[in-house]
Amino acid sequence: MKKKNPHKHQTDAAQSTNIGSKQIMLTSSLGPTTKVLSQPRRNIVGCRIQHVWKEGGGHVIWKGTVLDQVPVNPALYLIKYDGFDCVYGLELHKDERVQGLEVLPDRLAKSRLTDVSLADAMIGKAVEHMFETEEGPKEEWRGMVLARAPIMTTWFYITYEKDPVLYMYQLLDDYKEGDLRIMPDSNDSVPTEREPGEVVDSLVGKQVEYAKEDGGKRTGMVIHQVEAKPSVYFIKFDDDFLIYVYDLVKTS
Repeated sequence: MKKKNPHKHQTDAAQSTNIGSKQIMLTSSLGPTTKVLSQPRRNIVGCRIQHVWKEGGGHVIWKGTVLDQVPVNPALYLIKYDGFDCVYGLELHKDERVQGLEVLPDRLAKSRLTDVSLADAMIGKAVEHMFETEEGPKEEWRGMVLARAPIMTTWFYITYEKDPVLYMYQLLDDYKEGDLRIMPDSNDSVPTEREPGEVVDSLVGKQVEYAKEDGGKRTGMVIHQVEAKPSVYFIKFDDDFLIYVYDLVKTS
């Protein structure tokens, strides 16, 4: 069982971990006037990439796999970097910290799920996930399995109550080793009944604003709705490269 890797190069934006639905204000939708015409680029989704990450006075080489291109912001890519457990969201062709981007000839080894029925059963479920600590004993993290990850199909998207950002793990292995426990469904997980004919709009593409405790504000965009839990969304804040996962019950 791998130790849970901390976020590296984490900004102060990643310190706000208790954003509730009442604290986030939807400011606008992504309209056609925000689209920018550009020359078509090579589709790098599914490719192995490498680039220099330059921030402050230092730089380091990052290598990883491009998982997805965000439809509501095609400049934004979701990447799983080697040695990191969290998913990063970066505008690879526009972010000045990304330098010397190159597509590698490496190919991902094809692998298949060993238990499809178990994989399907855990999606959308609350779980208790055990991690090794530096001191030795294991620590329990409660979270939710969101979906199977794209491209790296034996991996799963997951988020945690104590750290609501998007992570990726090979959860079937953890389950079989006794380090992942699926929690029984509770009454709280029963979907709210809707009135006949009621339409629930998706928040994907909405601009959001969050007031921080120090009086500052963070802005961002809702980039994805979780199919297994439609009230749960991915948010990409402008001042951070991590992807946040929140239950946005209110739509206004």
